[in-house]
Amino acid sequence: MGKSRFHWLCFPFLKVTTSFRRCPLSKRSLIIASVCVVYLLVVSQVGFSQQHRGRRTDRDKYRHTRGLYNLDDTLPELQTEASSVVPTRYNVVYITLKSRRLKPAHIRGTIRPKLRRKVRGNKEANSAFTHNKLGTLERDTGQSKGNFAPKGSSGETGDVFYKSLDIIHTSHTDSNADSHISSIRIYSQRAPPWLSPQDVRAMRFLADAKVLRVKEVSHGDAPSLLIFEGETNASVSNQKHTQRNNVCSGQCGVINSPVDTTEVFAFHLDRVLGLNRTLPAVSRKFSFLHDGQSCPVVSLDASLYPEGLAAGLSNVRLTWGEYQSSLKQRCWHKNISPKPNSGCSTVHHYEWSKLALFDFLLQIHNRLDQSCCGFRPRLEDVCVELGLKAECRDQNHIRLTNIIHRGHDPRHLVFTSNKGFFDRNEDNLDFKLLEGIKELPEQAVSVLRSRRLREKLLQSLFLDQTYWESQGGRQGIDKLIDVIERRAKVLLTYINAHGIKVITMNA
Repeated sequence: MGKSRFHWLCFPFLKVTTSFRRCPLSKRSLIIASVCVVYLLVVSQVGFSQQHRGRRTDRDKYRHTRGLYNLDDTLPELQTEASSVVPTRYNVVYITLKSRRLKPAHIRGTIRPKLRRKVRGNKEANSAFTHNKLGTLERDTGQSKGNFAPKGSSGETGDVFYKSLDIIHTSHTDSNADSHISSIRIYSQRAPPWLSPQDVRAMRFLADAKVLRVKEVSHGDAPSLLIFEGETNASVSNQKHTQRNNVCSGQCGVINSPVDTTEVFAFHLDRVLGLNRTLPAVSRKFSFLHDGQSCPVVSLDASLYPEGLAAGLSNVRLTWGEYQSSLKQRCWHKNISPKPNSGCSTVHHYEWSKLALFDFLLQIHNRLDQSCCGFRPRLEDVCVELGLKAECRDQNHIRLTNIIHRGHDPRHLVFTSNKGFFDRNEDNLDFKLLEGIKELPEQAVSVLRSRRLREKLLQSLFLDQTYWESQGGRQGIDKLIDVIERRAKVLLTYINAHGIKVITMNA
């Protein structure tokens, strides 16, 4: 039975071999040649597919490893150098100027007038802003109204512990606080040279620190501040200030309204120009504020409040006439103490030049021209609604506002409340800000003359991803820089026309 089955299975093979053996020699040669050709074609095709698959695997490995930093070799060096920065992203993005528009866009197309509209009684409006937002926090977490204590002796009006906001914390991710990817984008071992290591640390804290608590704190005669405390270790000097002022136990930031995005642009412009007079500022999204819109967050410097937050900022009290007189006397120039009856303030003469240049580029008038005497204001501007425009008839008695310095450093100013205007045309610029100025800082003017202002601002603003995206990306940022570049050209023409000296200001 088994032999017959075997014979039946082998019968076709035997029949084929017998037929092949009986064929003529020419046919057998042709059959053998055809079989060889088919075999070669099949083998070569299989080898090519395997080789192509190997190349594709190598290419994928190269794609995944390209651009990565070798952190194992660089980390020891980063710990020894104070100015080094650990990269927060692992791919490389270059900002070029090749996509520059031929015709600058009109800035009014990017500014919504409703958001810029001023409200009568600015103090009351800002105070309502903080109360409303704290009330929103309270409603969202199901807390009772009694949890917010009334204003006490320390000046605090409320204290909301972030850890108790279980509904918000579990349903939303608060501004990348729990994410491993920072919103501060640094692609190399060093940040741009105009940003110090302290600036980078402050930016990362403001953008990424986990929020421990949010509180509303009174601010002298000014509107209340909405402050958040982050989870980080503050420096020794800052801890002394915070303990004395009873603001917070660590490092803090001030949350501003979403319409005050100029604070972030002002910070980067200040650093690019080499003035170094503004406080670090970034954009951040809070899931429990403004429906998740990006808000400017400014670093809280307790040294600006030497007598505590309740007493307000360390403000220099000057009238316009006294200010012009101090410019003529060049107070504290070459470290020469002024005479007792000279009327000089504690501010160094060079500080006014830096302030005037900075305010002119951003058209900030709430320091040197609060009454809007140097330009044509709109009907919705605060100076018009409050009737401050009438004070221009007697300009010498108009008081300067927001002239701030640190308690331990009265010679140098700190630029706060940098609310600029990008929608003011070149035919309506406030030249009153430059009145009495005879010198300007060489470092800042050289940046304006070098035609690299756009390149540096793009590199600097690109670090803040939240701000970059909130302004519409590269296209929106370009529109803002267009305005600053046009004003820079006007300023350079003004310098040449009035013979203003450009000197080194290291004081």
